[in-house]
Amino acid sequence: MNGRGTIHSAVAAFEIPSVIKLSHMVRRPRPRIALSKREILRRDDYTCQYCGRKMRTLTLDHVVPRRLGGPHTWDNLVAACSACNRRKGGHRPAEADMLLHRAPFEPSPTAAYRFGSHLEQRQEWAQYIEGW
Repeated sequence: MNGRGTIHSAVAAFEIPSVIKLSHMVRRPRPRIALSKREILRRDDYTCQYCGRKMRTLTLDHVVPRRLGGPHTWDNLVAACSACNRRKGGHRPAEADMLLHRAPFEPSPTAAYRFGSHLEQRQEWAQYIEGW
């Protein structure tokens, strides 16, 4: 499979490979996905977790508000549209008569999650990414 271009040495030219296969795997602890707004929105598929509208301009909402002791963690943050975030305010979802479409969770740092967005551009990688 060809990559993008060639690498030249003094006497030869080599095509840049699209995929490099390891001969053996060095085991190391899996890194965790960093907690950020971008990753929360990605985990929630850019969908408001209260009304279900899919959009690019979303805010983050603490399910249990910080003023009530809610932590700033994967399990307490969801994507919310501005209208739902204002409606919920500083209350718990049940107090505001709102339900979550899906409970928040920390995404697993699998290769499919970490590199899935790149597969749209490089389909030949798909066979090497487990779970795709």
